[in-house]
Amino acid sequence: VVTRDDVEESLKAVFQFVKDKEQLLQDLRSQIEETKKKISEKQHERDYWLDYKNVGSKIHAEKISSLEKDISEVKYELERTEEYYREALKVVREENQKLFDRHMKLLSEEALKNAVGYLDKNCRREIEENEWLKEEVKIYRKEESDLEASVRLLEEENTNLVAKLIDIKLQRLRV
Repeated sequence: VVTRDDVEESLKAVFQFVKDKEQLLQDLRSQIEETKKKISEKQHERDYWLDYKNVGSKIHAEKISSLEKDISEVKYELERTEEYYREALKVVREENQKLFDRHMKLLSEEALKNAVGYLDKNCRREIEENEWLKEEVKIYRKEESDLEASVRLLEEENTNLVAKLIDIKLQRLRV
């Protein structure tokens, strides 16, 4: 028999899992930021050497081509990292949805068992017409819709943040 406390503990575990995933995303963002800094440093170094090359120096042509190669490698790594994070976000969303669906199913089963488990056959018909039961159903449905809305908002926020990071990286790379 699953109790309300068990379900609440399960929900807490799910929310902790979501927080952990958000922390992971934040860690990944900091790694992306470090990569952006590296790209920026390499870009500044490349610009310096291009200016030097344009003035007439051919001595450092190899250094410039090496830096350009480094920049292209960093860009490639950035694209791979970007794709990895997109896939990771997709997997996290799917896991969150599965966990959410599972816990909502447990909540509804528990409510049904609590309502019907204590009554005999004669009372069950009266309970179906009972306003209290109808109010409980409304409360559970409202909780379900609230949880779904918050999950959607978190997913949209995460998607927007990742998209912004990607756009900023691409703009910096283009510059």
